[in-house]
Amino acid sequence: MNRAVLSMSDLRQRAERRIPGGVNSNVRLDAPNIFFARGEGARIYDVDGREYVDYLLGQGPAFLGHAHPAIVSAVQEAIATGMVYGAQNVLEVEAAELVCEALGWAEMVRFNMTGTEAVQAALRLARAVTGKRRVIRFEGQYHGWLDNVLIKFEPGPAQVASAGQLPEALDASIVVPWNDLDALRAALAEHGHDVAAVITEPMMLNQGAISPHAGYLEGMRDLTTKAGALLIFDEVITGFRLALGGAAEWFGVAPDLAIYGKAIAGSFPVSAIAGRADFMKLFGTGEVNHSGTFNACVMAAAAVIASIKTLRAEDPYKRVAAYGERLQAGLAEIAKEANLPLRLAGPGMAFHASFLKPDSPSNLAVTDLRVLKTLDLERYRKFARVLARAGVWVAGRGIWFISAAHGESEFDETLSRFRTAVRST
Repeated sequence: MNRAVLSMSDLRQRAERRIPGGVNSNVRLDAPNIFFARGEGARIYDVDGREYVDYLLGQGPAFLGHAHPAIVSAVQEAIATGMVYGAQNVLEVEAAELVCEALGWAEMVRFNMTGTEAVQAALRLARAVTGKRRVIRFEGQYHGWLDNVLIKFEPGPAQVASAGQLPEALDASIVVPWNDLDALRAALAEHGHDVAAVITEPMMLNQGAISPHAGYLEGMRDLTTKAGALLIFDEVITGFRLALGGAAEWFGVAPDLAIYGKAIAGSFPVSAIAGRADFMKLFGTGEVNHSGTFNACVMAAAAVIASIKTLRAEDPYKRVAAYGERLQAGLAEIAKEANLPLRLAGPGMAFHASFLKPDSPSNLAVTDLRVLKTLDLERYRKFARVLARAGVWVAGRGIWFISAAHGESEFDETLSRFRTAVRST
């Protein structure tokens, strides 16, 4: 079949016939129903030939941009002689060495395909290390879609978020507000004897781009150590995006274990669990099971190597941050001219856009999920669809991801298209 002649309407009909909801991830159910044909740099192109400046970046993985030549070339060369051996390959050792060197604090690493898998491995390892059962986590944070970690983004105790999800799978979860050290201290005081781990996004980038208060991560580090619980950073989004060493480098706090994904491999489906050698070695003895047919396969290892080498060579972090900061200023100016109550917050590498409600203060400080939910998130979700029609591809939940491929042409066109979208609302 000649893919070039496929139409959007034809693909939609065919997808709905064979794929539930027409999508292969429920996250996409709420996005515009668009089929893309290709991506290049900071732009993506749909099957009807329309071009978009991309700030979704595949939900974050395309930190180097789409189809980065170094990544594509490295993977093509590596897989020319094989992909999966059911044994070790010559690239995975270098990939592991580069990851540990980049992170700085981690001594060993195991590779996976998805962040969801890596989270499960980390939780299992924490229980094995401590002999304890329960896990403390935080309101509004996402750690995968499996039964024991998927919860509603609502304040209060853990609630199932899906039909068919076993409620008892959440029995080991203790949920507390983010950025509240007293709440964490109280939870550890009550349950610490049975808490194996505290797992957290070190910065809430999945929702809200909410930074930790000064001293919060340091306090968390101290409290977990005293309680004999492992501190796990879920850096699936922050890793290799905030800095080469991720949030641990950015904030200067080292966890016991951390999970990485998305930006680690230049858009290839790779994740990793990294941590202290004395803990990680339990995988190597077979005492703690961690398995996966495609873990550290040839294409995964090649992509990790190429991605980290490119990040080191190009060192795009200051440039990406500056672009995002300038973009926020430009978007804010356009919104101000149109009397649109747009709120922008977060670092240049990934920031959050939303609308204030009429009764919200203009300088509202969003410090946790509870405050985040006072914003007019539904209005922004609808506006994201208007932006898509104007040629700016963004997440409906408000996160804008910036890539190393965004340049001056994308900057100018984004502001122009954003202005068009604002005028049409």
